[in-house]
Amino acid sequence: MIEVRELSRNYGELKAVEDVSFGIGHGEIVGLLGHNGAGKTTIMKMLTGYLEPSGGEIRIDGLDIAEQRREVQRRIGYLPENCPLYPEMTVLDYLDYQASLHGIGPRQRIPAMRRAIERTELGSRASAVIATLSRGYRQRVGVAQAILHEPKILILDEPTNGLDPAQIQHMRALVRELSASTTLIISTHILQEVAAVCERVLIMRGGRLALDSRLDSIGLQPRLLVRLDRALGEAQPVLGALAGIDGVSLLDEDAGLRRFALETANPRAASPIVAEAIGQQGWPLYGLEQERQDLEALFGAVNLERTETVHG
Repeated sequence: MIEVRELSRNYGELKAVEDVSFGIGHGEIVGLLGHNGAGKTTIMKMLTGYLEPSGGEIRIDGLDIAEQRREVQRRIGYLPENCPLYPEMTVLDYLDYQASLHGIGPRQRIPAMRRAIERTELGSRASAVIATLSRGYRQRVGVAQAILHEPKILILDEPTNGLDPAQIQHMRALVRELSASTTLIISTHILQEVAAVCERVLIMRGGRLALDSRLDSIGLQPRLLVRLDRALGEAQPVLGALAGIDGVSLLDEDAGLRRFALETANPRAASPIVAEAIGQQGWPLYGLEQERQDLEALFGAVNLERTETVHG
């Protein structure tokens, strides 16, 4: 479906993307991760045909984007991080305008708009002026325009940006639904979003592809975070001796409270054991939670000393 070979993009002396290669099959949901400046946005712009590569090749659905850019773009839906909307338009007017740009005929336009509105749960705001919408609803409008023409490939940059927890759950369900007929690339800074919907991850680092792997083969070690008013020398022997706890380390200290990281293969099972042990010691427990594994945690766990591509 998507074939990228030795892709590069330079801005003068700056190499934003350098010799990146990967392939994505039909129906895959792939997370594209990286720090700011890693090159992921540049890759997305090249995949959508909005930016020409300095070198390399992109083939989408068997088409060379350099030679058949318009044909490729008809197959792609794109949600940029800050989706440009026309604030003076209503949601319906905006989607009608986008449908005309996609070449959707008048007879197919109403059903296409209705389907996009239903999928993004915009029915109650369909006649609202975009300027009056909350950030979350504006994000939904951006998603609606991206899926309006039933694209074969969908590229979403920070799709849950500005959404509340209920809207995030709906977005995840929509992504899973779309994957039945659509290949998806999702760029985000939050590993939890990738873990919830993606089966594979591409990590960019300094313009190069540092990791290409299935999520289930990365092998992140989850941790429990415990906040106590005890010193490491006092807490470590007690917590480290508990069943299921493989190690205890001090993360930080704030206003006399210390935060400890407990290595464990099963945080959910270990949590009540840790809480009971702390209670038996008579120690106040100020916090107990599973560590949020965001992009920083992933980079800390994956061996990034290797600069060559790793295939899972």
